[in-house]
Amino acid sequence: MAHQQALRLWPGVGAVALQWILWFILPIWAPETTIVGVFGGLIGGLVVLLWWAFFSRAPWPDRVGAVLLMVAGLFVTSRLLHVSIATGSMGMVFPIYAIPALSLAFVASVVASRGLAAGPRRALMAAVILVACGFWVLLRTDGITGDFHSQFHWRWTKTAEQQLVAKTATVPEKTTDKPEPPLVRAEPAPAPVAPPTVEIRPQWPGFRGPARDNTIRGVRISADWTASPPEKLWRHPVGPGWSSFAVQGDRFYTQEQRGDDEIVACYRVGSGELVWTHRDAARFWESNGGAGPRATPTLHNGRVYTFGATGILNSLDARNGKVVWSRNAAADTEKKVPSWGFAGSPLVVGDAVIVAAAGRLAAYDLALGKVRWLGPAGGAGYSSPHLATIGGQTQVLLVNGAGIVAVAPADGTLLWKHEWPGDGIIQPALIADGDVLIGSGSGLGDGSKTGTLRFKVAQGPSGWTVEERWTSIGLKPYFSDFVVHNGHAYGFDGSILACIDLQDGKRKWKGGRYGHGQLVLLPDQDLLLVLSEEGELALVKATPDQFTELARLPAIEGKTWNHPVLAGNILLVRNSEEMAAFRVSLASR
Repeated sequence: MAHQQALRLWPGVGAVALQWILWFILPIWAPETTIVGVFGGLIGGLVVLLWWAFFSRAPWPDRVGAVLLMVAGLFVTSRLLHVSIATGSMGMVFPIYAIPALSLAFVASVVASRGLAAGPRRALMAAVILVACGFWVLLRTDGITGDFHSQFHWRWTKTAEQQLVAKTATVPEKTTDKPEPPLVRAEPAPAPVAPPTVEIRPQWPGFRGPARDNTIRGVRISADWTASPPEKLWRHPVGPGWSSFAVQGDRFYTQEQRGDDEIVACYRVGSGELVWTHRDAARFWESNGGAGPRATPTLHNGRVYTFGATGILNSLDARNGKVVWSRNAAADTEKKVPSWGFAGSPLVVGDAVIVAAAGRLAAYDLALGKVRWLGPAGGAGYSSPHLATIGGQTQVLLVNGAGIVAVAPADGTLLWKHEWPGDGIIQPALIADGDVLIGSGSGLGDGSKTGTLRFKVAQGPSGWTVEERWTSIGLKPYFSDFVVHNGHAYGFDGSILACIDLQDGKRKWKGGRYGHGQLVLLPDQDLLLVLSEEGELALVKATPDQFTELARLPAIEGKTWNHPVLAGNILLVRNSEEMAAFRVSLASR
């Protein structure tokens, strides 16, 4: 019998070491390299397979048997996975995680069993392969982070939503309409069903504030959180969803998912106590973002307008939640529910409310809910309609997957458009001289753009024209909106804050790891209030000289993609699991 050569181990050990450096270690050190890690993990698995099959010097029965067992194990496991793993990241969660784990386990078993007899050696390798494959059947995910890292949990544990639904099922839903001293500077509470003759203006009417620009004017807060940190007023569980808040007086409004019901809820600012709920028999869920509505309610003249993830548009009495009218925008626009759900927050312009249904605008009569007009078809997107005045003309802008369009708010007539394919998620921004900024950050998809684009829009004798000024990769906003202040833009370049100069798009600084969070601007004191993806609050200087963090403290727990709200001296934050209110100290002028 011919002497069996010793196993050639170093190529396998080296391949799996490099695989884990690229897949696991490198993205921790540099989050923007996550996509490199994904491909590194998959290609590393192929290299390990080639090593074992052709260069390991193992007996051929061992080579063939191990390869066949790995293929069979992965295939059978893929049929038994929890739906969140089977469909996560467009079906890639399982191979992205299972292949590097299997590669490491298999190479380790080969090294550990090299001195054993043939029988025990094969038994150990087979057991390790089966365990490394089958282990994934025991898990589920609660979605992914902004850097595409899955949030794993044991399959049998209840989600935060299931725990909340179980708890509320045993305790009757309590609502209250009793008066409570206001904690924010505000006008009187909303009127009943009939809208008042004189409009009552909310402090925070909806998505990103009064001008949809995440800017809070006329407010100065204490930046010394060591001496006067934000005071927590309350913290409560909330159903999943990526809605933010609309605030008026001592009431705030948000959307959430609870079981098979999509909910619009009104709570008290001072206590977090539930005032009323409106329920629609609708549920949206996808594996990356999870369950729940994505849009933020809009307050206007005693009514609250909401847009659900499946396309339900409601007009509700802000006082008690009674339905004034309801429409299905998905049916009206003949749009299918997009991959991540309808996400655009309603915009009130004059006597109409406008929504973005997967890249197409639709306007409804405020009083009766009749369709006023349907905008031009465009690339699918997840941004919200944005009111702007350009060249003296009021128009509604919408960023979608194909670029950006502008329509006349009276009838939806297309005024101009500009092709710049990207994510179609974040809001556009207007610069003081009338130019427009749009951005895209993922770089995914054929031909999609990455970075920030500044362009000029003008109306001439032959119509509207669009002229690109510059494109910058110094700020690549994915789904975290940016703000504009004193000739600079501040936002998330991936998961790190950055500042660029609006004159040429050059980056001034980059710093502060806050994940894929959100921020608001306090221009009166050159300050950014940041809510990180991990639920931390931070204060950062909105100045171009350098990155300067002034304070940071924990606020809520869990993945936080929702926009924070500062109404008067009350800061409201939430994510898909909990919400909280803080009283911030106002600075003396």
